Amino acid sequence: MASSGKKKTTMAKLTRESRLRERRLNKQAKKEARKQASSDHRDSPDGALDPTTTEAAQPRAGEAALEPVVQPLAEAD
Repeated sequence: MASSGKKKTTMAKLTRESRLRERRLNKQAKKEARKQASSDHRDSPDGALDPTTTEAAQPRAGEAALEPVVQPLAEAD
């Protein structure tokens, strides 16, 4: 028997599935980043992060770059 040729999956379902895949990828990327940060922390000689490093980490494929958070100092009058 031949198929009817009619699309049986709605756009809403396709959109939901797409969002779910995206969330799963983001969650996996965050998990890998935490794992990498944890192993980097253990690899340092004194167990602390090096505050002299000024290079920004490059985002991995599929990850959005993080914006730096800088708060201005309040000036005393």
